[in-house]
Amino acid sequence: MTSFDLPEEALSESFLAASGPGGQNVNKVATACQLRCDVFRLGLAPDVYERLKSLAGSRMTAGGEIVITARSYRTQEANREDARVRLAELIAKAHLRPRKRKKTRPSKAAKAKRMDEKKGRGAVKATRAKVRVE
Repeated sequence: MTSFDLPEEALSESFLAASGPGGQNVNKVATACQLRCDVFRLGLAPDVYERLKSLAGSRMTAGGEIVITARSYRTQEANREDARVRLAELIAKAHLRPRKRKKTRPSKAAKAKRMDEKKGRGAVKATRAKVRVE
């Protein structure tokens, strides 16, 4: 899967205080990166947009923005890069078309074999029935 080139005018980012690794630094520095991408500025095809919408799920707002929060790393730069990579991968994944399903049909031999097996199972069950004395 190739990554998608993100246009800078479609992105906006902010930094916020994060939990996780960093020790005392976590309390002092805003290291988590919240990346917002305006999907309409990307100029995506309608089918790609629909796939992106379903892939993004709750990360997409009603206003057509994808919000990705990265807080895995101790530095702003690393979190910023992580958020951009994740967004690019998400958009690249939306560009992949799903394969069309080919209809298949069982052969006559397969149908006959299935019916024979069903009859065999029925015969086994019939032998389990209570014996009636007449």
